[in-house]
Amino acid sequence: MTDWEDRVAAVWADDGLDDAERVRVIDELAAERGENDGRALFERAGVRDSAGLEAEAEPLYRAALEAGLDDDLRTQAVIQLASTIRNLGKLDEALDLLRAEYERDPGAPLRDAAAAFYALALVSSGAAVRAASVALTALAPHLPRYTRSVAAYARDLVDPQD
Repeated sequence: MTDWEDRVAAVWADDGLDDAERVRVIDELAAERGENDGRALFERAGVRDSAGLEAEAEPLYRAALEAGLDDDLRTQAVIQLASTIRNLGKLDEALDLLRAEYERDPGAPLRDAAAAFYALALVSSGAAVRAASVALTALAPHLPRYTRSVAAYARDLVDPQD
């Protein structure tokens, strides 16, 4: 981790900061990296998202993705952008982003996180059964027993075998 990343992490960990102060400090740190730096844009988006300023976060997430991020941060940015725009009423786009992220790489470290947010978006869209299938599919490999059974039931929810 770099000194800059350590300082950003310290801001996120500081429970003494209110939302406005956290936004101010993250913006100051982001300014050190320049206005077109993907990581800085990602942090600026995330702090606004966390503060409930979704409308301000959305363009910053988009700019961060456009500027380029390493694969882990790219995935986080896609998930966070999709969650933000779902909250802003852009459900179809959120579903598209989350579906693509969920289906992109079955072995990705954040695939379960993508599944969780995809399931939430599916519930918002009225597709609760599909949401349960996605969530159970993500959960199944973590169970100490019944992995195959839960995975099969999850598949059967969306593709019943008569």
